[in-house]
Amino acid sequence: MSSDLVIVYHRQPYEEVKENGRIVFRENKSPNGIVPTLKSFFGSVDHGGWVAWKLADDPENPDFEKRIEVNDAYGQYSVSRLPLSAEQVREFYHVTSKEAFWPILHSFKERYNYDPVDWANFQTVNRRFAEAVAEEAARNALVWVHDYNLWLVPGYLREMRPDLRIAFFHHTPFPSADTFNVLPWRKEIVESLLSCDDIGFHIPRYAANFVSVARSLFDVDVVERVRVPDAWISEGTALTERVMPTQIAVDDRKVCVSVTPVGVDGDFINERARALETSKKTAEIRQELNDERLILSVGRTDYTKGGIEQLCSYERLLENNPDLRGNVRLMHVSVSANRNMTAYAEIQSDIEQIVGRINGRFGRLDWQPVTLISRAVPFADLVAYYRAADVAWITPLADGMNLVCKEFVASRVDGDGVLVLSEFAGAAVELSEAVFTNPFSHKSMDRAILQALNMPEHERRQRMGSLREAVEGNDVRQWTPGRLTVSSAPKASAA
Repeated sequence: MSSDLVIVYHRQPYEEVKENGRIVFRENKSPNGIVPTLKSFFGSVDHGGWVAWKLADDPENPDFEKRIEVNDAYGQYSVSRLPLSAEQVREFYHVTSKEAFWPILHSFKERYNYDPVDWANFQTVNRRFAEAVAEEAARNALVWVHDYNLWLVPGYLREMRPDLRIAFFHHTPFPSADTFNVLPWRKEIVESLLSCDDIGFHIPRYAANFVSVARSLFDVDVVERVRVPDAWISEGTALTERVMPTQIAVDDRKVCVSVTPVGVDGDFINERARALETSKKTAEIRQELNDERLILSVGRTDYTKGGIEQLCSYERLLENNPDLRGNVRLMHVSVSANRNMTAYAEIQSDIEQIVGRINGRFGRLDWQPVTLISRAVPFADLVAYYRAADVAWITPLADGMNLVCKEFVASRVDGDGVLVLSEFAGAAVELSEAVFTNPFSHKSMDRAILQALNMPEHERRQRMGSLREAVEGNDVRQWTPGRLTVSSAPKASAA
């Protein structure tokens, strides 16, 4: 059966494990991530499809199972799996996507390196994704492509299947033309994106940047602009826009430009936060802390996340405020993004060295200033730490959205706690009652964390109340493929 809705994402929609000598598919460990959110859209159509890659020892093996049927809590849907060799994955994902695209998207030109890029391989992998979609999709189906490593899929797919409705969502920041146009493949990338019916971004700034890039490369006209909703105008953050483009024209086609910031599953987090076992775990954490205040930082080990800058700020905080020694503790969760890449290994090493230095300088037998966790924390435990923390310290140097800060707010069913948030996180435009900080400024970082620790209860509760309203008002269930509705997808017909 062909599919009314086809989701195109690099990850498979389950965890593949071996039990008793056979392969089984398990639900993803955290039901509060992008994969379960995307799978939830399958409930709106008769039949859905998912296209992803899978590592294969021999991609040409005729026995490789390229298409499987999955039946889980989200219904029955097809998964088309593209067999890629380890070398293809390395070139496509670790080199091209992470060494060339990632630093440019986050405006780190100094880390950009396109010399080792195998552009032909990137084109081939994207074309294979498009071919799989073309084979899976019903006539006039909706295809929803996700993120920058699949930039070329819309262009190839439009050539193969002009009947399809194509949406694309960009999960990272989108930089200005001065930065994006460093990429030598800029025209091919943007031309592909302009093949979509709808291109989605988290916040107005990224949408405006994309249109600016498109206009620098092609004859593109802005045919519709609207005022940014007041809820997305946050004074004090560097990412605020007041007007955003919503439709552009290229050649004889009109393309919608959508702003749909991703939220979290508030109902799930609320249920988890109020669960008896969570309350017990929270009480245990607070008892262990005694009267110490807990600062919680959660992120990936990535140079964009600002972990080193944050730890240096914490060191200055203890150095300049002796009264805080023994009375405050930082739990720094920094999960390795990719252990096989030199850039991330270096960041992890630097983080470990700084944590060791801080604990060596200020630690005592009865008190350790920093607890470093370099592995993923189970979500149920993480919610307990969200509830127990006095401050969530989320200070990326650049971030498309950042859902950790929203998870923290959604977990605070007690109405207390302080969020210190980088003004360069996409979420900052929605969360105006956070304590904003500029992670590039020592003074700003140090002042913000001290303000959070000294904030009186009435102000904490007033801010948290407003933050919770903002998070609840943009639940993940409101996230859509822009102006292309899933429910209007046609009924599937035989391929």
